[in-house]
Order: sequence, then C-alpha cells, then structure tokens
Amino acid sequence: MSSPSHSPLTELPASIDDRIASLLASLAHTGELLTEQVALPDTSITVEVTRPIDTNWLLDQAVDDPEQNLPYWAEIWPSGIALASAIARRPELFAAQRVIEFGCGVGITAALAIAAGARLTAVDYALESLTLTRITTLRHTSREPELMCQANWRVPSIHQLAEPEPFAVVLAADVLYERRDIAPLIDAIDVLLAEDGVLWLAEPGREPAREFLNTLQEQGWQAESTHLEGPWPDPKDAGVTVRTHLLRRHQTSRS
Repeated sequence: MSSPSHSPLTELPASIDDRIASLLASLAHTGELLTEQVALPDTSITVEVTRPIDTNWLLDQAVDDPEQNLPYWAEIWPSGIALASAIARRPELFAAQRVIEFGCGVGITAALAIAAGARLTAVDYALESLTLTRITTLRHTSREPELMCQANWRVPSIHQLAEPEPFAVVLAADVLYERRDIAPLIDAIDVLLAEDGVLWLAEPGREPAREFLNTLQEQGWQAESTHLEGPWPDPKDAGVTVRTHLLRRHQTSRS
C-alpha cells in the first residue's frame, strides 16, 4: 500500500476569489456543480457548499475501483451537518489544537473546525473531496486546512500522520458503514489520538456504529452523547436522527 499523498497549505494568491475560481476549474471533469447554503440546526450558522449534481455519473466512474471507494464525498450527509453543529457549540475544544477529520466530504465539518481555531488535517480518498473542502473552508473562514491528505483512513499507512505529535481531536461523521470498518477505526484512533484527546463521532444509527461504541465502552472509554433530528437539506433524510458522541479514554484504561 502506498503512502498517503500529503498536500500542505501553500501560499494563497492575492485574491481568495481567484483561488476559489482556480479550484472550481479543477473540478470540471465532475460535471455541473451546484452551490447551496446549508443551515446548521440549533445554530444561526449557514455554510456555502459546492458539489457535483450528477452523482450517478460519479458512481459509474467508481464501478471498477477495487477498494470500493464510492463517491460518498459528493453528498451532503446529516451526520456531517450534525457534527459541524456540535463543533459550533463547543469551539473551546478546537482553538490552536491539532485536529484530524476522516472523510472530509464537501467540507462542512472542516469549515466549522477551522472557524473554531483548529489546525486541521483533512483526510479523504477522493482528490475531488479535498478540493471541495478547500473551497468550503476558504469561503467560510478565508483559510484552508493546514494539511490535506489523500488517503483511505482505513489503511495502516494513515498512522504516520501521528508524527510529529498525535492529534487532540479526531472527527468522524458517518464513517462506519460496515462491520469491517470497526477494527480500522479503532486502530487509527489508538495511534493518532493523544492519550487525553477526544474522538467526536457522528452517526445515524447504523449497526456497525453501535458495535464500535460498545467496544470502546468495554475498553473503558466514556461518552457524552446527544442527538439531533434536523432539519436536513435533503427531503429524503427527513426522519433521520443523528447521534453525536464525544468520546474520551478512561484515565485508567491504558497503561
């Protein structure tokens, strides 16, 4: 397995608008783009988001991918919105902290983390996702993530990001789709998360997430959990309840 592709923040052009325009131009291969305002429930915040309209075309492009990297990044998911809303209510956890997000998607959660002062590393397997995240964070904060990493967070090579120091916060919105995702996520947080750090997980009630949380509880982790019922921007998500868990290791759970 090759190492993750790192893309550190480079000097921005004189105009942030020019930078955004350049990033948008690099997405021409994804087809027509839609820009919309996404409201964060329980806050007064909206985030401007751009994403591809034709996700069916993107699915066709992923058919032959041996790693089954489906274009989940092109959707706006309730869990990402809920996690961003949670960050907006707890910004004190992020100021000047080293933070990593698994599966940054279109950048909604990333935008709120950076707005709260995080030194953010954004991870996604899709270069297009990293580009959209740059666009969203620039619009919302005039800044980009400190580091962009094109990688699948499930592979062990991602663990090298723990250098030069582990992360104070790991963010993960709706990353547990299948049971096979559980062990890689546990392995990743074991290496990447500082001993006194926090994992912030948002999930819509999938069984693998339940198993993951039960496993951490058995290992002595403690959770503060809340739930959010929307409203969500996509009508098909009506009725979805997202549970957000702020997870910390028990002080005596590790030697």
